[in-house]
Amino acid sequence: MAPAVVRISAETIRARKGGVPIVCLTAYTYPVARLLDDHVDLLLVGDSVAMVLHGHKTTLGASLEMMIAHGQAVMRGSAKTCVVVDMPAGSYETSAAQAVASARRIVEETGCQAVKLEGGVDVARQIAAIVTAGIPVMGHIGLQPQSVEKDGGYKIKGRTPENVAALMHDADAVERAGAFSLVIEGTVETVAADLTRRIAIPTIGIGASSDCDGQILVIDDMVGLTVDRVPKFVKEYADLRSVVADAAARYAAEVRSRTFPGPGHVFSAKTGKDNA
Repeated sequence: MAPAVVRISAETIRARKGGVPIVCLTAYTYPVARLLDDHVDLLLVGDSVAMVLHGHKTTLGASLEMMIAHGQAVMRGSAKTCVVVDMPAGSYETSAAQAVASARRIVEETGCQAVKLEGGVDVARQIAAIVTAGIPVMGHIGLQPQSVEKDGGYKIKGRTPENVAALMHDADAVERAGAFSLVIEGTVETVAADLTRRIAIPTIGIGASSDCDGQILVIDDMVGLTVDRVPKFVKEYADLRSVVADAAARYAAEVRSRTFPGPGHVFSAKTGKDNA
């Protein structure tokens, strides 16, 4: 009998500090989770789903129900990876009690291994409460997409002494609150490297530094499927935009010329000859 597959846990990720870099990608759907499961350590069901799959201009379009539905799909499609689900804007900021209730609902309805929320000093109380409730938390500092409207756009962090000091305080607060790891996004490279050396939990970089303990990208960006602006920090490992557009063009041409469907794609009147 084959040994049972055991998922990577949040504690396993925490123990990877300073070791082999942690490979992370976002995932929002069952088939993508199936394809990524053998290759990554952690799948993040990011609130970026609101933009990537639902066409919203910012991540503020994500709801708790949206995150749970996509979290369920990713859990069905994966067996090995640690699955983390983003807590969307509005689901945790009001109070520690609200944060715990939202986190508990996400975990209970998806079965995921952890939740993620944005912020540092300002959400330390919420992080501590969720951890105390027995739910692992991934933090997120630096550029915070949920704060893009408040910040007046997507602004790189760590370019002034005051901002660097604030980032250090945020990292310390997230670690003290009990988070098992910390995403650092859109932050000056040297500052992200310093943050990684400063704290004892793994850092996951996105537009940060190769010195981080792991890296994450949005899956659609990474495979070249993003149809809007691709961020500077993204490396496209494939060009699925061209693949999809070419396939659609060839399909359209065959439908219009009536060459599809052909004999191999229709069912005959004879019984027992076809497999539906």
